[in-house]
Amino acid sequence: MKSVSRAAVFHAPDQPLELRDVPLPQLAAGEVLVRVRLATLCGSDLSTYRGKRSTPVPTILGHEILGDVVEVGGGAVKRDLRGDVVQVGDRLTWSIAAHCGRCFACTHAMPQKCERLFKYGHERMDAAHPLSGGLAEHCHLTADTPLLKLPAGLPDAAACFANCATATVAGALRVGGFQPGESVLILGAGMLGLNAAAMARAAGAGEVIVADVAADRLATARRFGAGQVLPFAGDGAELVAAVCDGTSKRGADLAIDVSGAPAAMEASLAAVRTGGRVVFVGAVAPTRPLAVNAESVVRRLLTIRGLHNYVPEDLVTAVDFLDSAVATYPLVELVGAEFALERVNDAFQEALSGRSLRVAVRP
Repeated sequence: MKSVSRAAVFHAPDQPLELRDVPLPQLAAGEVLVRVRLATLCGSDLSTYRGKRSTPVPTILGHEILGDVVEVGGGAVKRDLRGDVVQVGDRLTWSIAAHCGRCFACTHAMPQKCERLFKYGHERMDAAHPLSGGLAEHCHLTADTPLLKLPAGLPDAAACFANCATATVAGALRVGGFQPGESVLILGAGMLGLNAAAMARAAGAGEVIVADVAADRLATARRFGAGQVLPFAGDGAELVAAVCDGTSKRGADLAIDVSGAPAAMEASLAAVRTGGRVVFVGAVAPTRPLAVNAESVVRRLLTIRGLHNYVPEDLVTAVDFLDSAVATYPLVELVGAEFALERVNDAFQEALSGRSLRVAVRP
């Protein structure tokens, strides 16, 4: 096996990534080295690249990753989230973050808030972990990283975003208490929203309603399970009225906001029924304060939940969904362009153009 890995190193916003060779690490017991097959550029990667999101530098960006196992650190049998033994040659995805399993957050069902969290594609390069992002030939996985083997029939392009967009959507449906037969309103028809529409439909939703400001995204949402698509404008009053009309005058059972837009989040509270639930997912950057009518929340028995990232079990749900749904929904088409690692800077420019929901880099 070669002793170095080619990597694209991020140093500063709006600056070209530096292509250089990085020595491969010596693995400790339980650690895994994978040969990256594909990495896709997430919105947070683009925000970091443009300086809208801070990250320690130098770093290797990219957290939507999958790869083939090339080495497993000795000393213990390594198992994935299903309990299957991990061996050289296995094609894997893994959680966006490694967690200790012992701190307060981990023991209170919040492993994504671990006190010793190690987040792929977001860590500073150092001697212990020089390769922790997807924009490199190899990725070095810590011993406490939740791993998951991928089904043989699931294409790379449909599996790569499992450990970010799809797993987050699985978490949103979980914390939202989704039940088959319920009506689901999804605000935002980007990568998360399309995954949410397809997953809700596949899980037996009675109605899937998708709202967005862009007509082309609404048209795409129909191909991903949306039964009703609604334009969002102004304060969302027309959307709320349309959702009410389409749900026997009650309102949606569950609303999931993946847009992060304050007006959309406010409208979601008005668009659910008495006893309805709302999950905020998209607000991962500072926004203006929301105008929330507390009396309405109380009298209408509403539940409001926030979700950031997900728990490992959601990754299993995500992969199971993708494997079962890839023949039904155009999941592969969500990756609109693919570049070699040597053209990583072109990949970022293509992603920033907005022409594709995801741009892929194949080292």
